[in-house]
Amino acid sequence: MATKIHSTAIIHKTAQLDKDVEIGPYAVIGENVRIGAGTYVGPHSLIEFSEIGKNNQFTGHAFIGMPPQDYKYHGEPTRLVMGDSNIVREGVSLHRGSPLTGITTIGSGCMFMCNSHVGHDGHIGSNIIMVNAAMAAGHVTIEDKAIISGLVAIHQFTRVGSLAMLSGGAMANQDIVPYCTARGDRARPVCLNLVGLKRNGVTLESIKSIKHAFKTLFFRGLLMKDAIARLKAERLSPEALHMVEFCEKSKRGVARPRRSGETTPPAGE
Repeated sequence: MATKIHSTAIIHKTAQLDKDVEIGPYAVIGENVRIGAGTYVGPHSLIEFSEIGKNNQFTGHAFIGMPPQDYKYHGEPTRLVMGDSNIVREGVSLHRGSPLTGITTIGSGCMFMCNSHVGHDGHIGSNIIMVNAAMAAGHVTIEDKAIISGLVAIHQFTRVGSLAMLSGGAMANQDIVPYCTARGDRARPVCLNLVGLKRNGVTLESIKSIKHAFKTLFFRGLLMKDAIARLKAERLSPEALHMVEFCEKSKRGVARPRRSGETTPPAGE
């Protein structure tokens, strides 16, 4: 099937459209764009300085590869790179990189619901769901299969681990460890995401290992570095080891579960 371009769409001379691409009414495909086969770009969408993979669906009014919201940006050539089979709904904005790294990356199989946003230099994995009005600031990393619920805000440079779930309205300003559910203003883990782990085929033996790592990191009264050292000397499942290494690599600090009886974050957090 040939590429279909609506008569009202505007296509920049440098844009490259693969076979079966469909461009809807009043869409604008700007400079230095490449769009893979089977992708649909809906009405009034704007894409520039982006490499888009195959079979992506942009419903309409999406803004992809827009300039970074960063005062240090002065028109340098930066990009956004997206994988395959993503769904991008109305009002979504995905910004290209800043001069600091030059790139924003999006994996495959993600769903970005209405009015969700990914800031400059973000690194978004695969099979991630960002629900309506979820916001990830600049330099945020979200690992595979995480769920970012509605009205969530993620502070710049924060990381969200694989299969983590941020509950609606959460405000995350520290790293959220893999496999947990976190909630609240200055979001903290409240439990492991056992439903998500089981749905994604994680074995019961590995879940047991993850539980052990989680308890050792947060509930044994150990300093984080000491808990990490103890766990790395043990035989953990690959998933549990990933949780430990995620904490070890943290630069912003890891969000910790609230202590018993604590209702508000400690002073300074």
